[in-house]
Amino acid sequence: MTPTRRPETSAPAAQASVPSTYAWYAAVVLMLCYTLSYIDRQILSLLVPFIKADLKINDTLVGLLQGFSFALFYAIMGLPLGRVADSANRRNLISISIAFWSIFTAGCALARSYTTLFLARVGVGIGEAGLNPASFSILSDLFPKERLGAALSVFYIGNLLGSSLALIVGGTAVQAVTRQPEITLPVLGTIASWRMTFLILGLPGLFFALLVFTLKEPIRKNLARTSTGATRLTIAETFTEIRSRWQSVLGISVGFVFQAACNYGFTAWVPTYFLRAHGWTIGQTGRALGFLILPFGCLGLYLGGWLSERWQKRGMVDAPLLVGIPCAIGILLFLVPAMLMPSAGWSLALIGPGLFFLVLPMGTAGAALQLIFPNQVRAQVSALYLFILNLGGLTLGPLMPGVFADYLFKDPKMIGAALSLTMAISGVLMLIVVSVTRRPYRKHFLEMNS
Repeated sequence: MTPTRRPETSAPAAQASVPSTYAWYAAVVLMLCYTLSYIDRQILSLLVPFIKADLKINDTLVGLLQGFSFALFYAIMGLPLGRVADSANRRNLISISIAFWSIFTAGCALARSYTTLFLARVGVGIGEAGLNPASFSILSDLFPKERLGAALSVFYIGNLLGSSLALIVGGTAVQAVTRQPEITLPVLGTIASWRMTFLILGLPGLFFALLVFTLKEPIRKNLARTSTGATRLTIAETFTEIRSRWQSVLGISVGFVFQAACNYGFTAWVPTYFLRAHGWTIGQTGRALGFLILPFGCLGLYLGGWLSERWQKRGMVDAPLLVGIPCAIGILLFLVPAMLMPSAGWSLALIGPGLFFLVLPMGTAGAALQLIFPNQVRAQVSALYLFILNLGGLTLGPLMPGVFADYLFKDPKMIGAALSLTMAISGVLMLIVVSVTRRPYRKHFLEMNS
């Protein structure tokens, strides 16, 4: 049976509003979980020189290690895990996912070859695939639709906080740990010192897996009903819902692939750019970038959520999507030239405002999809969105600068120009796709919420 387009709640209890304090507490807990996940994926960018030397690989293979190894299974596993999140306990799924990726993060320390390190990163990707779809779905049940963009922006602060901590604390720790080429540990014996970083990062995961149990599984709201009155949708009915809005799903997913390519390309290669082009140490690079990312990024996320909420209250129903346009313009004006500057100071001066614009839509893009689907489809459509976003952005972002440096410029020191070229292409394509998607999105929003 085809589900109705207009959702309805399944029980009177679903109408009860969630206390605002608890809703924001849940958003913060989920944000902290996202922080941990981002630390685990970001730290690899600071270890590039050591991994290259130890495993004897080039920039292209490093790009695959930072992106494709993680992105492929992160994207693929998000689809079945999204189905689980739409039909089972989302809190428990998140807790299991955290424990899983933390074990594989620690396992990266034991990888003795490129292949085994690649496979360990695959395991991290599989574990992290369960976090975002379930979190998006939980937050959509805790917040009213006009505040969902702000709530998801708070969730995405975990991205920035994790990236900043990885750079500030991780950069200093990596520099301290790697002063000795090898470290001898009980049971494990003698290992390269950079591997110790992964052991240190894997341990906090068990605490975070327990922290999630301070949350309650929220009552599901806005449930679509089939013609028979059932609220559980079959896979076929789920695909019917998604297919009926395919222009919005495809436009949002592809448009923000290019934002993700800029974001992941930046985090993967900017530390290496400062090491190669300006001769900075890992500690210097981590601290400088970390202290930029946190204030400019948090301000951008806050303003993105605020703009979305404000524009929606003024009747602009495509507000969550519209935030992507100033993002694309900011990438082209600030981040593209940032890695072409003759001095590190000028690069940092442009990176700050560039980061502000880069993160504007990170929370609102996910909210845009949540607002045009019934509850039973939200985690699955989020997983589909993340599948496209990460398979595209998390693969192309780290990979293309490495490919351009190896095969176009044929000079490792040209990694800055390679990154700028990646961002220029991505920024233009994002601007085009987001602009074209606005019209069908407005139609789908009105169908769902009228």
